[in-house]
Amino acid sequence: MLDFFTIFSKGGIVLWCFQGTGVTESFTGPVNALIRSVILQERSGNNSYSHDALSLKYKLDNEFELVFVVGFQKILTLTYVDKFIDDVQLHFRDRYKNELEQKGALALLNSHFAFEDDFKMLLREAEESSKARGPTSMRSFNASLKSQKTVKSMIETKGGDKGKEQGGKKNKNAKKEGKGEKAKASTSAQKTEENGNQGLTQEEIIQKKREEFIRKRMGAPVEKPSKSPKPVKEKPKGKEKRVWTLGGSSTKELDYSQSNGNGAHAAGDQGLDAQADPVCAFLFKMFLSPKKGAFGGMFGMLKGLVGSKSLSQEDMEPVLDKMRDHLIAKNVAAEIASQLCDSVAKKLEGKVMGTFTTVASTVKGALQDSLVQILQPKRRVDILRDVLEARSQRRPFVITFCGVNGVGKSTNLAKISFWLIENGFTVLIAACDTFRAGAVEQLRTHQRRLNSLHPPQDHGGRPIVQLYEKGYGKDAAGIAMEAIAYARNQAFDVVLVDTAGRMQDNTPLMTALAKLIAVNMPDLVLFVGEALVGNEAVDQLVKFNQALADHSMSDKPRLIDGIVLTKFDTIDDKVGAAISMTYITGQPIVFVGTGQTYNDLRSLNARAVVGALMKA
Repeated sequence: MLDFFTIFSKGGIVLWCFQGTGVTESFTGPVNALIRSVILQERSGNNSYSHDALSLKYKLDNEFELVFVVGFQKILTLTYVDKFIDDVQLHFRDRYKNELEQKGALALLNSHFAFEDDFKMLLREAEESSKARGPTSMRSFNASLKSQKTVKSMIETKGGDKGKEQGGKKNKNAKKEGKGEKAKASTSAQKTEENGNQGLTQEEIIQKKREEFIRKRMGAPVEKPSKSPKPVKEKPKGKEKRVWTLGGSSTKELDYSQSNGNGAHAAGDQGLDAQADPVCAFLFKMFLSPKKGAFGGMFGMLKGLVGSKSLSQEDMEPVLDKMRDHLIAKNVAAEIASQLCDSVAKKLEGKVMGTFTTVASTVKGALQDSLVQILQPKRRVDILRDVLEARSQRRPFVITFCGVNGVGKSTNLAKISFWLIENGFTVLIAACDTFRAGAVEQLRTHQRRLNSLHPPQDHGGRPIVQLYEKGYGKDAAGIAMEAIAYARNQAFDVVLVDTAGRMQDNTPLMTALAKLIAVNMPDLVLFVGEALVGNEAVDQLVKFNQALADHSMSDKPRLIDGIVLTKFDTIDDKVGAAISMTYITGQPIVFVGTGQTYNDLRSLNARAVVGALMKA
């Protein structure tokens, strides 16, 4: 039933593995894909992963830095896999605890983990338990309650109807009587409560309630009022003795002859001052009251800071909730914020805290590391190196820009053109936005300004930037194909394809974009998005990628390769859109637009973004 099961350390050392009978393919491909796409990218909130025809389940052991992975066919529905992988983890930990506690890769390599018999026993138990919990068969008619009914029980008689009516009336009368009795009982109870303080002055009632409160704080039993208190007759009060506030109530309080030598009173005098003031009672209980079997008072408070405590989900839940709200306030999409917090919880669960570290600081540090890892994805885009490689092959390097309306595609295309010119490359701009009025004129203006910054006489009389356009209302895919052919004949280094802005829900325009990319196969597809969006970033990128995949004619469709994040200078520290876009696509942010001039183009500093994101 299972294709494979493997146990390896986070350092990459395989401790033990199992391969099912009849399985000839190696499991290194699916496991490596899981490591690259999930574990290294901090996407471990969900414990399942799909690779080709296989479904993988995994579990992280953060105390010993282990990963448990099981793989089986997608078409199989194995209900016992989650419990089975938990059982294997606990059994493996308990059996090889001494070997796992040894630090270093050499100690793991020298250790021998003979786990075959235990694994087969656990697998057999899991399969048998799943069979025992199989679907129950349908009951037969004879076993049902309906078969026990007779024809006589279905016939209604007049006498029965009258009896029912009479019974119904009786029941109604009984209910009314019951309600009356309950009302009487409640009023009598209220009277007894009021009579409990009968005959007492207002000051004596307050004093009585204060004594009850002190007894509760000190753990003493509370005196319950009698069920039927008798009214107390007021006695005529004589002249009371004046008691001065600072004069003291008794000389016995100054007698320290019965102290135990440690500066504290004996057990009989511990509660004298405590009962006089609730604040004293709380401080007395906090700092001076001893506890059996553990440090009490202040030492108990410090114990929560000291290490050797493994983190649990309950410990992290309050901190993660605050972190989730903080990320959403910083413009991270709500779904992405929840997935990030779940991933951090899986990463830290069972991990032993360091000395004098709090749960909040541990969770915050892990979340910062995860965010930095997300902003530094597995694929690095180096445009200058790729352009040089394409030049050596005597072909132009093609970059296609896509995105929704009004995010700044044409403006940032001009900025990237200026950056390429500054690095010594010739650029051809393909005006494939044949829908928006003024799109071609906007690109022509950018071409004229860029050529004025780099005059043709400085480059052998040839314009370093040219515009290829066919007007409006034409097929964008055909214009892009003609521009690429023209650039190949005229030996241009880079072709920048500008496309029309479109909303992700516009199916005809999304189909046209997918056709342009599928026909021309550009070297780089850049999604231009603005830093002001929140939850919308997730919807835009998911639907753009989905449209490119659905309308592609190849088995491996071209998807978005990188992101250009615009209007980054308008958001202050609300930089959450960068996290949302990178997390959804798994692709890097190539450029960040920070202004309106050609120089306002930057590369993303991951640690600076994370610092702004975590700032309170």
